[in-house]
Parts: sequence; C-alpha cells; structure tokens
Amino acid sequence: MATDHIRYDVLARDALRGVLRRVLTDAAAHGLPGEHHFFITFLSTAEGVKLSPRLLAQYPEEMTIILQHQFWDLVVSEDRFEVGLSFGGIPERLLVPFAAIKSFFDPSVQFGLQFEPQEATETPAAKLPAVPPSAALPATTAEPAAGEEPPRANEGATVVRFDRFRKK
Repeated sequence: MATDHIRYDVLARDALRGVLRRVLTDAAAHGLPGEHHFFITFLSTAEGVKLSPRLLAQYPEEMTIILQHQFWDLVVSEDRFEVGLSFGGIPERLLVPFAAIKSFFDPSVQFGLQFEPQEATETPAAKLPAVPPSAALPATTAEPAAGEEPPRANEGATVVRFDRFRKK
C-alpha cells in the first residue's frame, strides 16, 4: 500500500472542523436562525478544555451541551470556542478546543458531524452520525428550557466513513 504523504484524512477532518467553526462564528455574530440549535459532545478531560470542578466531577469523560435558547457570550477563535451556559441554575463558562469535540448535531435539519478524538489515533476520520448525539449518549446536557421538547431520534440517516473510500 502506498504511503499517504498528503494526509487526506487530516485535511478532511480539518475541513469539517472548519464547518463547525464557521457555524459557531455565525451564531456568535448573528444568533441562531430559525429553528437551528446545536448538540456538541466533547471530551471533558481533553487538553485545553476548561470546566468547573463541579462539572468535571459530574461529567468525567465526555459532556454534551445544547446551544439553543439559554446560552450567552459565545466567542469563537481559530482553535476553540467559549460559551456561557446554566447547569442546574448555576451559570458556568466553558472553553472547548475544536480538537476535543466528538460530535456536532443540528436536529432542526438533521445534519451532524462525528469526529474521532485526535489524541486516540494518528489518522482520525470524520463521519455522519446515524443518530443524534443526544440519543446515542447518556444524558449529559444542560437542562432544557421551559416548554422545550426533547430531541427526536434521527430516523433513516446513514453513517458515511471517509476511510471506507480510502485504498487499504
């Protein structure tokens, strides 16, 4: 097998993280349009993640946050985002590097991205999730706003893995 000196897997992963960065940048500048809202799952102990000791004790491995009605001060930079959220009525400030993100899902349009953790493998790949992160992961989200419906499972979606198309 030939060696991939170009590292298409890394280029594809970085491009898809760029989609996430762009969406969050637009949300920070203009708010969330229409019914769009985001489920973002990340590794709690990944390098650069900043959570309060209370949240880290509650979510020692990974955490899913929802950006919908009750978030504030969303700031996006080249390699991370920061956001204010309320957990159990207590305001918290989170800092999440894009490299720590495992999945992103917008249930309003059934669009999702799923990432292999960068630390876990040398050749991470991105893929579309078969179900929304909220349905596939334990309940680790901020409390929904009053009158907010829980997310529905994504029916009929398929998983596409980039490494499936790569020559082995």
